[in-house]
Amino acid sequence: MDRAHTTPGGRTAAQKIIARAAGLDHLDVGDVAYPRPEFIFIHDGFVETAWRELSDLGFARVHDPERLVFVTDHEVAYGSQKAIQRGANIRRIAQDWKVGHFFDVGRGGHGHIFPIESGMVRGGMFVFAYDMHATNFGAAGAMTLPVSTEITSVLATGSVWVRVPQTIRVVLEGQWPIGAHGRDLGFMLAAGLSGNGGRWGVAGDYRVIEFDGAAVTGMSLATRVALCNSVTEIGVATVLFPPLPTDAAFDDPSVRSDPDASFEATIEIRLNDIEPQIALPGGPQNAAPVSAAVGTRIDHAFIGSCGSGMFEDFAWAAQMMRGRRIADGVRMFIVPGTVETARRLATEGILPIFLNAGAVLLPPGCGPCAGGLMGPLGAGETSISTAATNHAGRFGAADAQAYLASPLTVAASALAGFIEDPRNVIRRAP
Repeated sequence: MDRAHTTPGGRTAAQKIIARAAGLDHLDVGDVAYPRPEFIFIHDGFVETAWRELSDLGFARVHDPERLVFVTDHEVAYGSQKAIQRGANIRRIAQDWKVGHFFDVGRGGHGHIFPIESGMVRGGMFVFAYDMHATNFGAAGAMTLPVSTEITSVLATGSVWVRVPQTIRVVLEGQWPIGAHGRDLGFMLAAGLSGNGGRWGVAGDYRVIEFDGAAVTGMSLATRVALCNSVTEIGVATVLFPPLPTDAAFDDPSVRSDPDASFEATIEIRLNDIEPQIALPGGPQNAAPVSAAVGTRIDHAFIGSCGSGMFEDFAWAAQMMRGRRIADGVRMFIVPGTVETARRLATEGILPIFLNAGAVLLPPGCGPCAGGLMGPLGAGETSISTAATNHAGRFGAADAQAYLASPLTVAASALAGFIEDPRNVIRRAP
């Protein structure tokens, strides 16, 4: 790792995008600005709270309704009368506020995935969001700052103050080895950048993690999303990739870091050295080689959520599960990230592989990751999944044990009935 700073004249992509959104020529790290976003994202778990807070302050409308995006993805299949009423309230609020983009049940899917899958969110955009996992938009080259409950200030005024963060550059070279996935590298980074510096001597707290290097150019959007999602929980400001090669902004220097930009640190990684990882219960930063948990019996597994809910994630897992059955005693859920992904799984022959193996299909959205509203964990049970996080009680019972892994490792484990190294299953393939 090279911690040397380069010529101070260059700007990082984060500095450039925030400055443009704030209507300024340039910004330095540490400067405070009030950027105006292209979009403001709120999911169904916070709409009613935002409406009550603004109503109590006397706001009958929001500042930029045409930029506001409501997404129903946490509670998609209503399981109670309370949920039904919440859905009705959200539809009423969307109408009262004249929300410009409302993706109700069955209209989009997971709000951290379909906007980039559809091209709604693109390279160079600046976005404010309520939920921290909206950093997924960085996979498409969009600068997204999750601001939690301060999103109500954005709704009321059109912006909120932002301090320009430092950037840690992660340069990726080489090729993925058999059995490895973007989440494996993501967990390694989460562990190495958490706390007081860890493996690379630098912490990710309120930093932009910017990915670059030869391996990024041909990287799938699904892999980019997995990398963005896996490091979010350690408290980064956001995660950022260059725009996709298919994006008009791909060659735009105004949304890329300058060659002489000043980074807090540069980390170089060879993908060839990546091996399957697992995040032990408690958070994605608790990463270890999968061998640390191999043999642990599981009751529950799922692939999906904003961690790994793209079409490619399911296609890669299906290759391992074709013609095989899930182990007795394991219930496995398939949660497409988007309505479009669900359609493709059905029409391109992927879904029957999971169903024939004994998996259960859930509607597009968060699935069990949304507090166990669907497919929850019971007391004392153990799960392995591609969820965004695995804190105690995340999928249901507080004493349940939740492990995170790549779609490949989850598929291998569901087949085995215990946590398994996907390379073992791949080697046994006909």
